[in-house]
Amino acid sequence: MKNVKTNHSSLKQQLIEEQLLLEDNRVYWEMINDERMEKLYRVLNERTRYISLLLEGVDDGHNQAAVLRTADAFGVQDVTIVRGRAPFQPNANITKSADKWLTIKEKPTIVEAIRDYQQAGYQVFATDLSEKSVYLEDVDVSKPTVLLFGNEHAGISDDARNAADGTFVIPMKGFVQSLNISVAAAITLHYITNKAKEVAKERYYLTLEEKQELLKQWVHLSVPKKLRAKLTES
Repeated sequence: MKNVKTNHSSLKQQLIEEQLLLEDNRVYWEMINDERMEKLYRVLNERTRYISLLLEGVDDGHNQAAVLRTADAFGVQDVTIVRGRAPFQPNANITKSADKWLTIKEKPTIVEAIRDYQQAGYQVFATDLSEKSVYLEDVDVSKPTVLLFGNEHAGISDDARNAADGTFVIPMKGFVQSLNISVAAAITLHYITNKAKEVAKERYYLTLEEKQELLKQWVHLSVPKKLRAKLTES
């Protein structure tokens, strides 16, 4: 991992040398002050696609928002959604705009979502209160891993259970069997991302091409919307 230079006047030059700021996007990144650019750079260097989130039928807008905010907090870039009975409308008061920095995709069915991840080289582990489930700390992260969370009440579907590569549980020491999905996601991501960093080393982090594309998107989002519209028109 590269350290951010503290000299703000040289920051953009550093990013040009690292091939993160490209000429075709200059009109946008020249409008970003060094303080903001440094924040983008710091976050970018902690982002991962080695770990991904998959949500099946999470209906509550508060829970949707909390999980997205948790993904951003732990540096997980990709979240895939399979809708349940309710629309996917995360509560904006909870996300605090964290979702706009994520790559969120929707799939029509859980089987398709899992299959697409597996074909891309991921293994899919789902939370499930099953005797066959391993404990969270026993989940193998030697390859890219998707963490699947199901509906707040029903959990994952049979289709998800059958298609996933494995299932896991968070060990509980009290009388309750499970946690709220947002709490479960936070505990899981905290543990799994730390474990994956140790196991995967540099594979955990984004490639140069992924960083270039993501920083370009973030720079655009950092420019005020009205100004973006004018630049697009011109």
